[in-house]
Amino acid sequence: MATTKDRLAPLITFGVNSTQFVENNVADISKEQCRAARGWLELSQQALADKANVSMSTVRDFEKGRHVPISNNLAALRRVLEDAGVQFLFDLNDSPVGVARVRGLNVNR
Repeated sequence: MATTKDRLAPLITFGVNSTQFVENNVADISKEQCRAARGWLELSQQALADKANVSMSTVRDFEKGRHVPISNNLAALRRVLEDAGVQFLFDLNDSPVGVARVRGLNVNR
């Protein structure tokens, strides 16, 4: 069975050693991870909002650091980005450190 690292394409990390990461399905994604994942997938803020069934202002305000969305909206954003082929990476303290693409997924759906 392929390991996490085998399934991941090149990483976008935020100032950490990219070999020191863990998958975490519970920790909240950061505004930087959201923006990087959306950019990597070439999704506009409106497109992400539509796919996640949240308002455009939810995405915009989150990415600008104005506020963190309520938990169900943040989970919806994360789910859309992960379903499109992004893996969110966290350090051993559950701090967000980057994003990666999962190999073998069609990210343009």
